[in-house]
Amino acid sequence: MARKPRKRQKGDVEIEEEHVYEDTNLSAPPLRFEPHPCPKPSENAENEKPVRVYADGIYDLFHFGHARALEQAKKAFPNTCLLVGCCNDAVTHMYKGKTVMTEAERYESLRHCRWVDEVIPDAPWVITPEFIDKYQIDYVAHDALPYADASGAGKDVYEYVKSIGKFKETKRTEGISTSDIIMRILKDYNQYVMRNLARGYTRKDLGVSYVKEKQLRVNMGISKLRQKVKEQQERVGEKLHTVAKSADMRHRVWVEIADRLVAGFLEKFEEGCHLMENAIKTRIQKGLNLDEAEAVKARISKNAG
Repeated sequence: MARKPRKRQKGDVEIEEEHVYEDTNLSAPPLRFEPHPCPKPSENAENEKPVRVYADGIYDLFHFGHARALEQAKKAFPNTCLLVGCCNDAVTHMYKGKTVMTEAERYESLRHCRWVDEVIPDAPWVITPEFIDKYQIDYVAHDALPYADASGAGKDVYEYVKSIGKFKETKRTEGISTSDIIMRILKDYNQYVMRNLARGYTRKDLGVSYVKEKQLRVNMGISKLRQKVKEQQERVGEKLHTVAKSADMRHRVWVEIADRLVAGFLEKFEEGCHLMENAIKTRIQKGLNLDEAEAVKARISKNAG
């Protein structure tokens, strides 16, 4: 569980290397993302006309990956005016799929990004010559990977822009995307449902069944109980360490005794929790079966009448 240094042997000397996280429940240190470099302004930068750079996208669940792409677009030239186009719900749902945020929420998220000078709502799926002329666009910024044109107009939505030399490449930020965030939520679905139940949401708000709600509430109770046992275990361990020290006994012996005692207790506790959980689930199921049987009996009586 603790972060332990990895060691290697060099001759007769043992050298400590980088730290290794042995427990998978512990997260590795967070990555640090450095700001993208900005080109040095020219001597006549104040008098120069800003370069109009356009970036477009869906920007659902606006995150730092989006912001870093826009940062690169804004810093592409010393004096840049960044226009950001965002497709509306109708176009997005047709060509890409359902979004979490509405078009109004996505537009508003972009307006609060420090790199954006102007947001263009209802942006087209494919950039046309007419659109470039209308907004006087000098360059279009996006990552270099071909973006499949679901509308059928071509193989790549940026095909035309690349062909006229107005494409400015940006780099994607690895490890973050809207799909990534959604997958994280789905992976820990039960935990997020329990979190929101604890915050006062109803099962109808969360779209879960009666049985599912009861099971999750049982799990919540068991989790709280386990946490209390863990805290008690830590307190008992501290007391045992204190006693061992005052009695001038070997520290390791007392730790082993404490671990054996606590392990035995937790084993019994886990077994009891499992039995209790099964009993509660059985009771809930019996109640549902009884309700269903009474409903069937009522329908039969009504039909007979």
